[in-house]
Amino acid sequence: MLLRQSVTLCVNVSRWHRQGPSLLLSVCRRSVATGSAAIHEPLHFVDGRRVLPLNSNSNDDFEVLEPATGQPLCTVRSAGAEDVDRAVLSAKAALQKWSRLSGMERGKILRQTAIVIRSNLEEIVQTEVHDTGKPIWEVRADIEACADTMDYMAGLAPTIVGEHIQLPKGSFAFTKREPIGVVGAIGSFNYPFQMSLWKSAAALACGNTVVFKPSEKTPLSCVLLGEAYSEAGLPEGCYNVVQGEVKTGGLLTSHPGVSKVTFTGSVPVGAKVMEACAKDIRKVTLELGGKSPLIIFEDADLDNAVKGAMLANFLAQGQVCSNGTRVFVQRSIMGEFLKRFKARTEKMKIGNPFDEQTTVGAMITRRQAENVLMFIDIAKKEGARVVCGGEIVTFDNELSGGIYISPCILTNAGDQTTIAREEVFGAVATVFEFDTEEEVIRRANDTEFGLAGGVFTKDLGRAFRVASEVEAGVIYVNNYNVYPSELPFGGYKKSGIGRENGRAVIEYFTQIKSVYVEMGDVDCPL
Repeated sequence: MLLRQSVTLCVNVSRWHRQGPSLLLSVCRRSVATGSAAIHEPLHFVDGRRVLPLNSNSNDDFEVLEPATGQPLCTVRSAGAEDVDRAVLSAKAALQKWSRLSGMERGKILRQTAIVIRSNLEEIVQTEVHDTGKPIWEVRADIEACADTMDYMAGLAPTIVGEHIQLPKGSFAFTKREPIGVVGAIGSFNYPFQMSLWKSAAALACGNTVVFKPSEKTPLSCVLLGEAYSEAGLPEGCYNVVQGEVKTGGLLTSHPGVSKVTFTGSVPVGAKVMEACAKDIRKVTLELGGKSPLIIFEDADLDNAVKGAMLANFLAQGQVCSNGTRVFVQRSIMGEFLKRFKARTEKMKIGNPFDEQTTVGAMITRRQAENVLMFIDIAKKEGARVVCGGEIVTFDNELSGGIYISPCILTNAGDQTTIAREEVFGAVATVFEFDTEEEVIRRANDTEFGLAGGVFTKDLGRAFRVASEVEAGVIYVNNYNVYPSELPFGGYKKSGIGRENGRAVIEYFTQIKSVYVEMGDVDCPL
């Protein structure tokens, strides 16, 4: 079956209605059979609408390929200095109005945005599948969860309050939480709609305005979020999008009109973002890489533990920063666990991401796929054994141009090998044996990362001990890779600074002003 039934569909709707398909959705899908152009509408978004770039240099164009087919999806011109300046100035102008609204007023608009997203769920899902190559059922769950996050932030906005402090002799003080200003936000390719929503919804709830730059690999769905905001009544300029590669990101993070930067991506790039922000003492939130441990004790429910290991390694083709790629299994159950883990992994269906039965979609780019295969090859040379997977899967149909890798399980790798220490960002799980609780905690913490971790056990005392001792920002007990909006998300060590989601976002998207009120005469000994 040809992807999307080989139907060339061009949707260019001027306005969606709240009762049915709404939003200004301009998504031109192409026939895989013909390879005709896919996206024709502008992908920069300023002042509440799509705009053409001001940059006239065609050398700054970059091509975006559809992961599933390897065919051209669109050509985008990177934002130049004038484009970034236009977006930041728009956000700065909007800040004057948006920051003065009450939390309740801001929350109403965010709640309406959640309604618009749910009303147009499938259109957003289809676009995200084209953009990422992820299985459609998985993307649908992502977008549904994004609407929930928007609802959460809508409810959070009215709760942002200060404190009253009683002082001697009737004097008092109070604190106010005020917006930081214009937030420059940069997302990664693995969850493009989620990245744009997590960052912008939190910033907007706290009274800030946003300029978002998506990954150059996935430029589409963040613009749909902008149109959802506009449909919901968000004032023009509160959310803007600039498209581009590394240079554009540098222009945004160093722009004097940007007061805070929030970035999701690799550790090396995160370090550069932090360095750029340090020059102007600009606030920064970083959500970076991981090499997280998943610890499975012998008393665990083995079926649940296997399901946990699947979730910890094979969602989104393994391209998930919080993945529990170091799976530690107690020696007494290693054989049975590996047997069940291998059997379930080999049943995964690789193929067309628009097929509801597909569980493994396409790698985002050929380069990323080659990087994953390189790590598997290094692991084998360093003594690891391949239990299953780790091979290119080819098709002789419309998917022939995409890159598909079978999910891989490795064993016999030492703790100091490359595969045990470096982030692969692909569907590669490395399984290690351990004997004691003390030993596995020490080995789990032997990493420069600290984003997440997991433990499977029926002993809650042990679970709490492990959760306390593992050095990571998020610990899962008897589950893995679930992201409730109420739960702060972020890492220890090189995995990042700051948190996304939960009430913790108030700490990172507001600043505190202290106001002292003297009720008596000034006591001045001078």
